[in-house]
Amino acid sequence: MMSVSRSISLLFFVVISLTTLNVAANQAAPEGFDGFIEQMKQQAADEGIKPEIIAAAFADVTFMRRAVKQDKAQPEFKKSTLDTYMAKRVPDWKVKKARELYKKHRRVLDKIGSEYGVQPRFIVALWGSESNFGSYQGNFPVVSALSTMAFEGRRAEFFRKELMNALIILDQGHISIDKFKGSWAGAMGQTQFMPSSFLSFAVDYNGDGKKDIWGSEEDAFASIANYLSQSGWDDSLTWGRQVKVPQTIDTAVAGIKTKYTLAEWQAKGVRRYDGSDLPVNPIQASLIIPDDTDGRVFLAYSNFDVLMRWNRSYYFACTVGYLSDRIRYPSL
Repeated sequence: MMSVSRSISLLFFVVISLTTLNVAANQAAPEGFDGFIEQMKQQAADEGIKPEIIAAAFADVTFMRRAVKQDKAQPEFKKSTLDTYMAKRVPDWKVKKARELYKKHRRVLDKIGSEYGVQPRFIVALWGSESNFGSYQGNFPVVSALSTMAFEGRRAEFFRKELMNALIILDQGHISIDKFKGSWAGAMGQTQFMPSSFLSFAVDYNGDGKKDIWGSEEDAFASIANYLSQSGWDDSLTWGRQVKVPQTIDTAVAGIKTKYTLAEWQAKGVRRYDGSDLPVNPIQASLIIPDDTDGRVFLAYSNFDVLMRWNRSYYFACTVGYLSDRIRYPSL
């Protein structure tokens, strides 16, 4: 008769064996992947990446089926409403934490905000929205994730370029390969920059010689501010406001590409959310209807356009704006 201890040992062995088989199946490279990696190595060499960086970067590269699965299940594209999306992305605990961290880092945030012309509450809102204030930056090896997405086919050329940009980041010495982690799509650090955004906007704010968006909050804050500033941010404006529209509104005028002055929107029947008149201000705005006129409706200013360059999702941009408002009100 088999002993209890032996039974437990056998069960443990079976579980571990099945787990190992599942992991192996998940990581097994499809036909052609190894050849594709050799092409990428050659391209990297042709573009001047140091041989030792290429060798280290691709030494343990794997095809990550989890990344492909995640690509097909992005939350911004799932069927939902802005209200349900906001409820998940901006719960009360996140607002509380955002305010606490704003106060904790206020001196450096105010300094960076002044230097780059960006209100600090938007820096904190993006920081919180992208990486939960740096606490979750993704655990996918960036080179493997980008190699997978470049090989998988959908947006292959985009990810192929991002893979080369990732190798440039390693080549410049900003981070070591063992710490080079990010999302399934290769978005990295506290800012969740893609490699191309890193090369364009990342900042070495603390002056240590590295643009460390992974471990340095100062570098992350300045990098967010630099992205917004270079993308046309106007710190004399907010992002937008929630409004009410008449049932007769022509929804054909909605969308980020259509701009009217507040006076013109007033003439079309748009009012503040409390029903009062819109401000007397010559600024232009777009009417944003993320769901339908029964849901939330916004007048969005030019800074909303900048948020849309960061992430081309009305839900995302509205949620960042909403969190920034919650950080500000009641006043810090």
